[in-house]
Amino acid sequence: MAKNDVIILVERETFEMEGKVYYSYFIKGTIRGRDVRAAVVPPDKGGYAVLDIVFGNAMAAELSVRPFEIKGEDGKTISGNTFAVVSYDENGETYECAIKPQRASDKAILNMLIKALNA
Repeated sequence: MAKNDVIILVERETFEMEGKVYYSYFIKGTIRGRDVRAAVVPPDKGGYAVLDIVFGNAMAAELSVRPFEIKGEDGKTISGNTFAVVSYDENGETYECAIKPQRASDKAILNMLIKALNA
């Protein structure tokens, strides 16, 4: 399998709060022999309903990573990645929801995982 064929999974697990069941979303991997986990969230609260649609009955879905580059008025170039969770139904229909790392530390872990996979 080529590096570009590697599929990174976004997983979810349930937790209970005040008698209701919710999902938390994360990407896990290994960096320098240490098991790590990066929490991810949708860009707004309404995104949780979209994530439920994307995941359907599954507990994992594919991560889509799209690099971007923006040149500012000052001439400086800012680059990074945007992220989404993607799944497909039996008819080949694509379902997608944008996500982002929950905290700065999750962003650092996610960037290390992506870098390690592309090495």
